[in-house]
Formats: sequence, C-alpha cells, structure tokens
Amino acid sequence: MVRYRNMLKAGLALLAALAGPASAAAAEAPRRTCGEFRVAMIPDTQNYVDYRHQKWSGFPFDAVEQFYGQMRWVAENSAGAGGDIVFATHVGDVWQHYSEWMDPAHAARGFKWIPNGGSEVAMSPKVHTRGFEIPVAVQAYQLVAGKLPFSVVPGNHDFDALWTDPAHPPQPEQKKAGVRHVGGLTGFRSAFSDKSAFFAGQPWYVGSHDGGADSAQVFRAGQCRFLHIGLQYHAPDASLAWARAMIDRFPGLPTIVSTHDYLGRDGRRNLKSNPRNSILDPLDNDPEMMWDEFINRHDQIFLVLSGHVGGQGFSIDTNRSGGKVYQMMADYQGRGQTAKDAGAEGSDVGDGWLRLLTFRLDTAKPSIDVRTFSTHYGKYASELPEYAGWYKAHDGQDDLSDADYLKRDEFTIELDDFHRRFGAPDAAPPKRGS
Repeated sequence: MVRYRNMLKAGLALLAALAGPASAAAAEAPRRTCGEFRVAMIPDTQNYVDYRHQKWSGFPFDAVEQFYGQMRWVAENSAGAGGDIVFATHVGDVWQHYSEWMDPAHAARGFKWIPNGGSEVAMSPKVHTRGFEIPVAVQAYQLVAGKLPFSVVPGNHDFDALWTDPAHPPQPEQKKAGVRHVGGLTGFRSAFSDKSAFFAGQPWYVGSHDGGADSAQVFRAGQCRFLHIGLQYHAPDASLAWARAMIDRFPGLPTIVSTHDYLGRDGRRNLKSNPRNSILDPLDNDPEMMWDEFINRHDQIFLVLSGHVGGQGFSIDTNRSGGKVYQMMADYQGRGQTAKDAGAEGSDVGDGWLRLLTFRLDTAKPSIDVRTFSTHYGKYASELPEYAGWYKAHDGQDDLSDADYLKRDEFTIELDDFHRRFGAPDAAPPKRGS
C-alpha cells in the first residue's frame, strides 16, 4: 500500500504517518492550514416569529427581538466583521404558521385533505403568515447578509400547507392525530429563493434545486474549503439526486449536510415525525431513507445537522466506506424562561439559544467543540447555574443529573478519521532560529 508520506509533500511526512493511508481525494488535494474557526448552527426559530408572541397580539414582549438578537450576534462575530464564524446554517422551521390548506402541486397529483381540527398552526388566520412571520424572518437575515455565507432549509412549518389525509384520519379515542402531509414552497421561496438578494450572484452559493429549497454553499476557513448541502424537510427523490450531483461536482471537499428532521433525542434517525410525508408520498424520503439513499453513500459527508425535535441528540454512524458520520440535533424552541419571567408562563419562545461549533483541524487530533450559547443571556449553558433546572424537564430528560444534561449541550467531537479521509494540514512553519 502506498503510504501517506509518498502521496503528500515532503513537509507533510510526520502528520501523514500519524494519520495513516489517505483516500484518493485527500491525495489529490492535501489540506492546507484551516485555522481555528466556528460554524453557527441556528435551530428552529418559529416561536420567535409566531405572530401570537408579539406585543401587538397581547404578549408581554416582542419575541422576534430574540431572533434579531441572535442574528446581530452572529453578524458581529462573523469573519466579515473580524470574528471567527465563517458559516451559519439554519436547520429549518424559520416561522410557525401555514398559509394554505393544500398546495396546487399536490392537489394536481390527486391528494385529498380534511381539516386539521386540533392543529392551531393549520387552523390559524393565514393572513399573518405572509403578512408578518415571513417578512420578519427576512428582516432577521438581512442582519447577516454580506457578513458571511449562510444556508436556510425549509422545515415542515416553512411549507405553505399542512393537511390531514382522509385515508388516515384522527382517531381521538386512540389518541392518534392522523397522518399529515406538508406541501408547497411559495412562501419559502418568497424569502430564500436562489434568486433572492441573499444568494443571487454570491460566489459561495454554488448550487440550488427546487427554487432554493435545496441549496449548496462552499465556504472557506483559512486555506481550507468545505461544502455544505442544505436539504428540505423529508427531501424528495429529486432533491437527493441533485445533492448527489453536488457531491460529484465538488469531490473530496469535507461536506456538512443540514436538514430539518433527521435525528431524535435518543440519537437514532427520527421515524416518529408528524407529519410523515414518506408514508403518503412515494417521492419523499424519511430520515432513514435519506441515510440509505444519500448520506451513507458518500464518504466526504462527515457531519449532519438537524432540528425539529425539542432537546438535543447526537450519534456516530459508520458509512459504507468505513468513514464516521457525526450526527447532531438541537432544537430550543420549547425554552420559555424569558416568557415565564415576563408573566407568560407556559409560552415557548426560545430564550436566544443556538449552537456554536468550533473546528480545530490543524492538529494531530482534529476535533469540534460543541457549545450552546444564548445571545439573550450572553452566556454559555455551562455559565448558567440554573440551566438544567430551567430546561431538562421540558426536554423530557429530567431523569438525568444536571451534569449529564449539560453534557448533551457542551461536548467535544473527536474527528479521529478526518485526516485519513481529507488529508492533513500543511506542516507548521519552522520556528525562528530552528
């Protein structure tokens, strides 16, 4: 077997020997110095922009200000402003409410619907979705536009329509909600299409599908490049085919995938989602299908980010090439301490929490430090003594000790096969006098 030292420059010999044999992609494009950098992972923001959580609806404060606060903080700490955040990814459910009963495309395919009797997000006055919630989401992203590359994927709440399938109606006596489906992306495209001012003409926005519902970005950290692929909720077959083409277009680049519904709190791929498009529609793929048909097949995908399920989840799976795939879920929409303090106990807002991923790849043992930070409180989870007491019961994790609960939000991922798959960084320059 040709050893790493023969594939790379002579200056990489020591690191290469430590890393072991390189893949063909790593041999063709050895990594340069990346530097230490961060990626901001922005979980479900739907409760910030919910029209019911604003002063004009009688709420004690404008919850959207917490969303604006998140985006201002990301902008202020972005590489474009002299900081170290080089990329931001929103994992979906940007807003809360739907705007149609059924989208024309699914109606044309013969789908039928009955009302979602117990679903406020479907039964609410639909004028507020496009009149308030989508416009304020656009305003939030205007705060980071031009500061750094970013991605937004549609979660189930970001589709136009939510309906119940007549063949699978609710069964209240068995406490079953029925089977629901979402469809239509007109509202999402009005905010985040590939032709929007956010993305049109940006050199880092390298591909899109379905009008921007699926998108690809290439971002840089130091001398290194990374591919990010954002996939819509329960990505259809055509979305996965497009994503495979993006992988082929950028072979060998370390790749991150963001999608809305993928992992559960137990670290398993989520198969309990409601709605479950894949039950009703042969074109759609649930998380396990997305793994089988796309993620598992491409060794350059090393990290998958998702939201949708309240709380946190993490797991490591091995793809069919033997590479590790690190899978992370975070969704803080159910956090409502700020609402409680304002006299609105029981209201879920979010409290400004997001995830910050610090990449350290220029070492013999590359890693990602995961930390959870509230831009509202200005503190990391580990800096708030009340953290577990505020949130763990709501997250369904009150069986954990406070310390173990905190470990779900602040931990380190050891990327022990990263250099083998993608190449080691350039050797550090010699010190003066050596």
